[in-house]
Amino acid sequence: MPDSTDRIGWFLEQCQRAGIKATHQRTEIFRELAQTEEHPHAEAIYERVKRRIPAISQDTVYRNLRTLAEQRIIQKVGSTGYRTRFDANVDPHHHFVCTLCGLIRDFYSGDLDQFQPPPPVREMGSVDSVYVELRGICKACRSTRATAP
Repeated sequence: MPDSTDRIGWFLEQCQRAGIKATHQRTEIFRELAQTEEHPHAEAIYERVKRRIPAISQDTVYRNLRTLAEQRIIQKVGSTGYRTRFDANVDPHHHFVCTLCGLIRDFYSGDLDQFQPPPPVREMGSVDSVYVELRGICKACRSTRATAP
């Protein structure tokens, strides 16, 4: 994934490669997702994009997120609670998820990237990628719990 200054250029190339139009709305949805490390859910993306494009509908945001995920231009991140979250970083990486506040952060691990599925999994089918999600309590929540009476 290119750095943030060149993500829109990368996005435009990926849209062209996938044969989908890089509409103004689609570009703004990607821009909103690419400028944060929060892994926002669709409703948050909608509210933020609506500030720049007041006429955009929630359905448009949902459809574009689904299309971009299907084309692997963005990725869905395992749901925390009931909301699917999204990530503009499609490079191989993994996530840490706080089970208290829902914080999601990227981390990289060459060891996990090299993980070889065990034989029973290989018998089920071929594995295209490995994604690991570690769940626990983030530093901020741990600190808050430690100081709570």
